[in-house]
Amino acid sequence: TLFFFSLGTMLTLPSLKPSFLSSSESHLCPSIAQSDAFSSVRYKWRSAGMRQKTILVKALDAAQAYDYEARMTMELERKSKLKIAVVGFGNFGQFIAKALVRQGHTVLAYSRSDYSSVAREMGVAFFSDAHDLCEEHPEVVLLCTSIISTEAVLRSLPLQRLKRSTLFVDVLSVKEFPRRLFLQILPPEFDILCTHPMFGPESGKNGWANLPFVYEKTRIGDEDARADRCDRFLEVFANEGCRMVEMSCAEHDRHAAETQFITHTVGRMLGRLQLQSTPINTKGYETLLNLVENTCGDSFDLYYGLFMYNVNATEQIERLEVAFDSLKKELFGHLHDILRRQIFDGDMGKLDGFPKKMVPALPENGYAKESKNVQE
Repeated sequence: TLFFFSLGTMLTLPSLKPSFLSSSESHLCPSIAQSDAFSSVRYKWRSAGMRQKTILVKALDAAQAYDYEARMTMELERKSKLKIAVVGFGNFGQFIAKALVRQGHTVLAYSRSDYSSVAREMGVAFFSDAHDLCEEHPEVVLLCTSIISTEAVLRSLPLQRLKRSTLFVDVLSVKEFPRRLFLQILPPEFDILCTHPMFGPESGKNGWANLPFVYEKTRIGDEDARADRCDRFLEVFANEGCRMVEMSCAEHDRHAAETQFITHTVGRMLGRLQLQSTPINTKGYETLLNLVENTCGDSFDLYYGLFMYNVNATEQIERLEVAFDSLKKELFGHLHDILRRQIFDGDMGKLDGFPKKMVPALPENGYAKESKNVQE
């Protein structure tokens, strides 16, 4: 006898033999006839009077939450995620952690300041003790500290409590400095990935699409698992739409001195002028105001780090000074006494109350030199 359970109803049927059900016979056992699990084998009645057997049939066509396929899918999904420790859970650390959590990774955080409430709201486990953090054996340690504090923080970590194959990643705006530091301090068994997301909480607040992410695989083990772990970390930024740029740390610093350091320098110089918005702002002026806001909004420690820990920055400061001096010389070199008198005291009439100007004379070489006040 076959006991068939369908929607809570038990049917008792005689013994069956494998065959294909005809359309006229499918009403005898509609659940079996319609089941995808029985798509290749069907059953029909055998003659009565034969010895009967008891068979229990379960509804194999129903999707089970914990069947083999679902378990394997869940296991594959779990293995694709990383346990990442964010060291330095300030503004930038929280900015990066949000993307890590959003993509399903397990995120741990450690900082000298108490960010436990912020971490809890984000779904991040916060640790106030570095030993407790390292005992969680994160697969990746992501340093989100300031440039000038990186060495002190790195030396304070109990590296002996981590797995020997741990991947260390930095996100500093300079790259040669952390590269040398990692190679000097970290055990040779540790993997090293030097990165620079060339955006921050302000420039990346509307998404990371097409924003550059620079990286160098400084030291990654030969094992497939370690290479795969590195790639999975990089996928976090690729999945957010970043423009992934693989570049050596030395080349990065050469370019960054011209782009990032000059940008911050000009922005901070304009900030010292205390520029204000006006009713007749041009697009160019609006760009300058935005530059001041973006650069002066960062800490001075960041700017100082860009200068102190990039050997190319000093050269850029000198070039900036030479360029400004050259521009002044070119500007004043085109002035001469007669033109100034024509503008202020000549045919246009005397401008009463207008202060006398220092008009530089124009020597033969075309460069200006200081001259006495021009009198009528």
